[in-house]
Amino acid sequence: MEWVGVLCVVGLLMAGLVAAGVRVPGTALAQAVASRILCTAALADGCGDEPVLIAAYGSEVGGLVRRHMPSLLYERGSRAVPVDFRRCRSTACGDAAEQGYVRRTNAGLPVSAFVHVVDCRPETVAQTEAEGADCSGPRAGNLYIQYWTYYADSATLRGIPIAGDEGFHNDDWEGVQIRIRPDGSVDERASSHNGYNHGRGVVNWGSDAGIGPLKEAAEAVGLRPGNGWGPETHILLVSGGSHAGNAAGIPHIERLTPRNRVHLIPLEPVAAASQAHFAITPPWRKRAWRDPETEGTD
Repeated sequence: MEWVGVLCVVGLLMAGLVAAGVRVPGTALAQAVASRILCTAALADGCGDEPVLIAAYGSEVGGLVRRHMPSLLYERGSRAVPVDFRRCRSTACGDAAEQGYVRRTNAGLPVSAFVHVVDCRPETVAQTEAEGADCSGPRAGNLYIQYWTYYADSATLRGIPIAGDEGFHNDDWEGVQIRIRPDGSVDERASSHNGYNHGRGVVNWGSDAGIGPLKEAAEAVGLRPGNGWGPETHILLVSGGSHAGNAAGIPHIERLTPRNRVHLIPLEPVAAASQAHFAITPPWRKRAWRDPETEGTD
């Protein structure tokens, strides 16, 4: 209530200054006021994300980015949480508590996700395509929000005798994607090994393995939604070890990070400046960066 009161007072003050003919700073002030409104509505961690999100995407899309970030639910027994790779690239700083509400790692770093937006709506499609994205066909008119999560490593077969080491690699980029259609309906899918899934189950094996015919067969008979897209659930279920995700089918969990406690970082400026090297392909070099309807995670 205090925030609402402050915002009302500020709004009335600005209206009075304008009516009196006093010049006020335009864009900077508008962004500052808008960021506080978004902060009030979202109650994000420390309200530190909103000015950066608005500066990167504008007040409308910045608000949608915060609103559609899903809560993170971690599989029982896991320790890793997503972090900012510029601050942490080892399990020593990337592991967190095994139970409860997790906002920070044991080293004190915030749970973080990077954001990339592909805006194929009519008013922005020309600029989006000029920047190299594909807005053709079924993409037309949609707004895509991609949340990319970084983990220090991946151990897909952790705990399996002999085979365990075969599934290990340094660096792991995973993520969850949101598709907002022109009619306002919202879809969600999560990266899982070589493809994208919505729910858990053996019907995803073809997608996980990157075997197109198996994936297409499962989708053709209705066993899994097309290209992994399903209704938005506002959650991302994170598998232990591999960090593969899905948006439906609750596993055994003992810890979570609420959606408004995930620190969000626009990835576009980071990608443009980063000279970091990874054991796997980073998001800005993946096909999904430019084609938000791609089937593979390469």
